[in-house]
Amino acid sequence: MKVERRDFLFLRAGQPATLSCEPLFMRFLDSQLDGTTAQLFEHLAADLGKVNAVRLTDTTWLARADLKAQLDIVLDAFRAAGGRVE
Repeated sequence: MKVERRDFLFLRAGQPATLSCEPLFMRFLDSQLDGTTAQLFEHLAADLGKVNAVRLTDTTWLARADLKAQLDIVLDAFRAAGGRVE
């Protein structure tokens, strides 16, 4: 599975990147079916490494504990590298 940033990470010049949790959730479900969950979050981490700030939207989709746990790992690393989460 090739994960493209445009699937759930939106970039606008001069603004934080926007991470929509709805498409992330859908890709997460797909990745569980085809065994590519680790790749999904590796790609997300790599994409976040290219920005300074990210704004989460549609966070109600993070009600699934397993998705939230995986995303928290990525976001914690992003923050540790100096990134800002809004």
